[in-house]
Amino acid sequence: MRYSALTQRIAGEGSAAWNIHYRALTLREQGRDVLLLTIGDPDFDTPMPVVQAAIDSLLAGDTHYSEVRGNLALRSSIARRHQRRTGQVVDAEHVVVLPGAQCAVFSVVQCLLNPGDEVLVPEPMYVTYEAVFGACGAKVVAVPVRAEQGFRVEPGEMAARITPRTRAMLLNSPNNPSGASLSLDDWQALARLCLAHDLWLISDEVYSDLLYQGQHLSPASLPRMGERTATINSLSKSHAMSGWRVGWVIAPTVLAGHLSNLALCMLYGLPDFVQNAAVVALEGDLPELAQMHQEYRLRRDLVCAMLGECPGLTPICPDGGMFVMVDVRATGLDAQSFADCLLERHGVSVLAGEAFGPSVAGYIRIGLVLDRPRLADACRRIARCTAELLEQGPTHRTGR
Repeated sequence: MRYSALTQRIAGEGSAAWNIHYRALTLREQGRDVLLLTIGDPDFDTPMPVVQAAIDSLLAGDTHYSEVRGNLALRSSIARRHQRRTGQVVDAEHVVVLPGAQCAVFSVVQCLLNPGDEVLVPEPMYVTYEAVFGACGAKVVAVPVRAEQGFRVEPGEMAARITPRTRAMLLNSPNNPSGASLSLDDWQALARLCLAHDLWLISDEVYSDLLYQGQHLSPASLPRMGERTATINSLSKSHAMSGWRVGWVIAPTVLAGHLSNLALCMLYGLPDFVQNAAVVALEGDLPELAQMHQEYRLRRDLVCAMLGECPGLTPICPDGGMFVMVDVRATGLDAQSFADCLLERHGVSVLAGEAFGPSVAGYIRIGLVLDRPRLADACRRIARCTAELLEQGPTHRTGR
């Protein structure tokens, strides 16, 4: 039997990157003591007022078809929040609600790019981006960043890769996996490139509420950028609502209309009881949000301090997000072999940096998704694994 070419364009290293996580889950089911640091799923509970709002909405009978582009109350709430935080003037007509930021990125790309179009993406990049662009036949032009500069994007490197086929750039700040963020000067330089070359800017801002130093800037708020920027965000990380699948796009009204048409033929709207709970998440007085932010920062500091004292390991302290990248090249193993060894011998699962691009070959990504005592335990296990590898010497190291 034959399958479409799409099936090949959405497969590859991005989908294979999660195999170690599935192996870790299998080991845990077999009774092994395994600490999961592979996936960026917050370990906090969704704030109870949000949960109660969903229950109340269900009991009220809000279980029928909803407005395809998102109900007016939620879109208005998202628009008010965005305008309050960024200064960009938007209303509900600029907002389309979609099931998570992943679906939002996919939908925006489908509405902006044609087969053969090029899109500039700083690398390392989130593992699903390449398949998302592949689904519409667009070509990702990776723009490497350097660890010695904190994985920060250099506008000049972006400019050097613009060709007549370049149609858009995608930027994720703070970045997954590196946690690096963009400064105002860099955003302004990138905005000038977009204006000079008539490019779309896709701004993935799902970690904007988890920035620990500096101030987040939404590029759509810069002069003349609102008309060419699709801003993507969600409640998954900021509100510990990854399983609720609430994301959105803030875009020019014409693009919002196209996104609505795509949602009509693909999704047909989010459940109203989820949307009603999301309004409470955005507008309620939720002290849990500040507590989660502070806890993530403490976890970041803990991991960087503990692993920074370990010979053979070099953590890169992130500006934000919920991950820490750690250089393991001194062990003599590539990152995947190190991750395999760490899981099999010491019961800690992490992702190898190669899944995110060549710029982080030799790095592992550690998720800050356990409480501090268990995270400290994970760091001690990582340190023991590293010490064993260094003691064995290069001729005796194996990935198992």
